[in-house]
Amino acid sequence: MKKAKRGVVFFAADFTVYGNTKSCSKALERLTEQEKIMRVARGIYAIPQKSQFFGRVASGTEEIAQGIARRDKARIIPTGLFAENLLGLSTQVPAKTVYLTDGTPRKIMIGKAALIFKKTTPKNLATYGKISTLAIQALKSIGKKRITDYEIEKVVTILKKENPKHLAHDIKLAPEWVREIMRKAVAV
Repeated sequence: MKKAKRGVVFFAADFTVYGNTKSCSKALERLTEQEKIMRVARGIYAIPQKSQFFGRVASGTEEIAQGIARRDKARIIPTGLFAENLLGLSTQVPAKTVYLTDGTPRKIMIGKAALIFKKTTPKNLATYGKISTLAIQALKSIGKKRITDYEIEKVVTILKKENPKHLAHDIKLAPEWVREIMRKAVAV
């Protein structure tokens, strides 16, 4: 743990080479009492980050979700309002952060915020590019009938930064109305 960066998420099972799960959990509990680590949620711990305004703060939901995905050997992708926020299409920070996954569906409460993993089809997880994956999910969240010209222009601009091979692959996996928007990023 001393070598880990602040904000890194870990689980009792990460330390079972040093003892059984129960003794590892007890050791983590003691470290929590000594304020060397923070308990983020049941069975999830992190080395707290330091904020000049708030003091000790826990890891963000994205780091926690990535940690759970690593532990479960599952793939995850952000969806909904969270995907819109990551792309800069929305300034709202959602109270419920939703990820699509091929792992176990679950809901984890982190303080007052919810981290939700929803089971999805393999097709939704087959995209290659990080930007194009977010774009597909954000556009689906906004919806065909609600999307504005400004949002389309912003998505096209962002998609131009994506690896062209990844973009070409991911266009095939998007719904038709989303494909039309994505194709504008490859048009010369």
